[in-house]
Amino acid sequence: METEVTQQTGEKLLRILVFTLTLSVMGATMFNIVLPQISEAFNLTIAQVSWVISAYGLIYAIGTVTYGKLADTYKLKNLLTFGLLLFALGSLIGVASQEFWMMLVGRCIQAVGAAAIPATAMLISVRYFPPERRGSAIGMAAVGLALGGALGPVISALIVSVAHWRWLFCVPLLLLITLPFYRKYLRDEQGHPGKFDWSGGGLLATTITLLLLGITNETWWFVISGLLALVLFIIRIRSAAQPFVQPKLFKNRSYTLGLMIAFLINGVGFSLYFLSPLLLAHVHHLSPDWIGFAMVPAAIASAILGRQGGKLADLKGNAYLFFIASGLLLTCFVLLSTFTGSSPLFIATFLIFGNVGQSFMLIAMSNSISRTLPKEQVGVGMGLFSMLNFIAGSMATGLYSKAVDLGSEFHLNPANIYPNSFIYSNIFFILAILHVGILMVYYFQFGRAKTKSIQAES
Repeated sequence: METEVTQQTGEKLLRILVFTLTLSVMGATMFNIVLPQISEAFNLTIAQVSWVISAYGLIYAIGTVTYGKLADTYKLKNLLTFGLLLFALGSLIGVASQEFWMMLVGRCIQAVGAAAIPATAMLISVRYFPPERRGSAIGMAAVGLALGGALGPVISALIVSVAHWRWLFCVPLLLLITLPFYRKYLRDEQGHPGKFDWSGGGLLATTITLLLLGITNETWWFVISGLLALVLFIIRIRSAAQPFVQPKLFKNRSYTLGLMIAFLINGVGFSLYFLSPLLLAHVHHLSPDWIGFAMVPAAIASAILGRQGGKLADLKGNAYLFFIASGLLLTCFVLLSTFTGSSPLFIATFLIFGNVGQSFMLIAMSNSISRTLPKEQVGVGMGLFSMLNFIAGSMATGLYSKAVDLGSEFHLNPANIYPNSFIYSNIFFILAILHVGILMVYYFQFGRAKTKSIQAES
């Protein structure tokens, strides 16, 4: 009876969570199309104002694992309340900002608050649903992410067409509507009391920040400093009585291998969100508005099919969904590599395969990795998973942008006949080959007779 009540509460929380995730993703992506206006308003370069996006993503990544760790100790409803109120405070500062530094502070505070949302999404799926129904729950979370990605550029364009871009900060304030419902339905589940390892958390944040800055800016001093911070972080978690991350977590072979696969998959899949707008702009010469509309069908398809993917994982297993997702992604990459210079309508259609495949992949990997973790490590374990996804996206962005800047006068895919799109064709061709390699690693580790080994090891 208690389990049934818990699942009923979980269903209510999922509906609220979809709305929360949709608004939070919109809040993160709506500023992407107004960077030129912000640059003009403050007389800054695009590189300078891009910190509105970069700083948000960096803090969001670090904050996700921090909230995950805190959720192992403190009540989830209190952490989420703190996060949403902080998100609202950052939004108000952004609306009132008259200087760029003030706007940037508002975005940073927004990110600190918003980082509580992905941690909540993962933990609701794990705490309120048994393993055999967890895929469907994670699928609902994927629906919110897809809807936010689809609506963000469209709503942003509509707001900017009738009002100043600062009003984009007001959209996330709608998240406060959800707070009473979270306070009502989230259980007063207190984690294991203990001292929070702020030193370990600080060293992890320093490591991630320096490594990302070093890789994206090609500054080796940052990379070396980041590696030094990583060594200090490892020493800290091995010596502290209650470390930020238990070292034994990384001795869990299924968990660590799952993290590595997820990191590579997310870096490969991020190409769809980063390279597709560039392809449509550089090769097809579409305006930002038309680029946004071209990417909407793929996001809507992901939203519609997201929960179906979760149900497939529950019925057939995570490996089954993983292979379907891989097939969709490979189809997308091969088509994009071959027909990069074809009609934008074809590109929009190809992206449907890729976005749905990436959503299914997120469900399969989230569900698989959550089952490798004991209850007391779920918060920080899934927080690390989310953080690595953001890091993979950031690092992939730097690599893809460098490749596009270098260009190419030859093509790797002999079926491609569009000379003005060779660089995009080559990137997608390489990604298709890389994904085949990832698929083989997954198959030999979790496939064959071991398709449900992750579940068994939990």
